[in-house]
Amino acid sequence: MKKKIIVYERLEKPVLKSLQEKYDVKFFKNIDTQTNEEFMNHLKEAEGIIGLALEVNKTLLDNAPNLKIVSNVSVGYNNLDIEELTKRHIMATNTPDVLTDTVADTVFGILLAAARRIPELDNLVKSKQWVEALGPDYYGVDIHHKTIGIIGMGRIGQAIAQRAKFGFDMNILYHSRTRKQDAETKFDATYCSLDDLLSKSDFPVLITPLTPETRGLISKREFQLMKPSAIFINASRGKTVVEKDLIAALQTGEIAAAGLDVFEQEPVSPNNSLLEMKNVVTLPHVGSSTYETELKMSELAARNLEAGLNGEKPPTMINPKVWELLTK
Repeated sequence: MKKKIIVYERLEKPVLKSLQEKYDVKFFKNIDTQTNEEFMNHLKEAEGIIGLALEVNKTLLDNAPNLKIVSNVSVGYNNLDIEELTKRHIMATNTPDVLTDTVADTVFGILLAAARRIPELDNLVKSKQWVEALGPDYYGVDIHHKTIGIIGMGRIGQAIAQRAKFGFDMNILYHSRTRKQDAETKFDATYCSLDDLLSKSDFPVLITPLTPETRGLISKREFQLMKPSAIFINASRGKTVVEKDLIAALQTGEIAAAGLDVFEQEPVSPNNSLLEMKNVVTLPHVGSSTYETELKMSELAARNLEAGLNGEKPPTMINPKVWELLTK
């Protein structure tokens, strides 16, 4: 009899098809997992879950007695209760590395777009308002030789630093939980306190995971530390920023502009003031969303899933302690 697995929200079609050939697969999207009867019935027998953004908490796990592994199709895993999963000897995995360059490209895309006012000017041309040579009211600002401040110098942070150094000859400041000697050597990056980074950066870039420590990391106080000319970039998670304070900082001119791939509420509310601001570039959380990268993420997530189902160690475990417990 085929093992039962749940696919939630998103998995690229070739990978989904491959899993369907080997397992009893049920795909779910846009459901209330607590009330959907089909989901709950399948969950009772499921040995694996693979997908994106499913809240795997104590309540869900209480209804999943046969679960062996949860495979996230993302690098972030704030949707997983790792402590509860580990307590129950259930493996948890994610998909780091494969999306590093793609997300770094997106960061520079929104940074460039905000600095050179590309969406605003694109709209001006398409709305047929370009009727004469544009003057200073429409000028953007340079990126090259400016100072970028990277908050979170993990894999993606270092890929951003690489682009900043060798693509735009920028000065690089960074702040992270630990110093990164490699980044300092390769990219002439300078470690500093968060306050110093915010006060000195032309482009503060937030690229941390969402944890209890980073929730609301950037709020009113931090925006007040930034230069009036600063362009703030958030490609981490929406809840790392107090959004009402970001809105206020933009409205009062405490900062000049922002480039956002993430929001406190996703999809973003149509009433969100950020959507009315010409000096804010908005993307719908698509940092890793190229076909090539999404396929690689799905493939890695599937390898993780199948390894766990077959009693093997998944390539990218979040809670390796479980493997130690299972193989004692």
